[in-house]
Amino acid sequence: MLCWGGFFMYVTIDSNNVVDKRDIVGIFDIDKLTVFKNNRSYLSNLEKRGKIVSSEEKLPKSFVLCENSGEEEVLISPFMPITIVKRDF
Repeated sequence: MLCWGGFFMYVTIDSNNVVDKRDIVGIFDIDKLTVFKNNRSYLSNLEKRGKIVSSEEKLPKSFVLCENSGEEEVLISPFMPITIVKRDF
């Protein structure tokens, strides 16, 4: 894993996906955010455009919103948001 200024540059999202920290817009609890209709609509729109990546068969607990070169992408993770933050930030 590469280091940047003494900290890791990449965040482990699940067993198959690693993301550059600079691309992360936010890490969200999937249960809390999908309660609201606007959030469900936003995620549905991203899914229709093929912008959601989910490689795990496990129950999703969070999603990571990334932006790279102006393109949005959501990665689904089986880890709680606090777990991702504590491990990699």
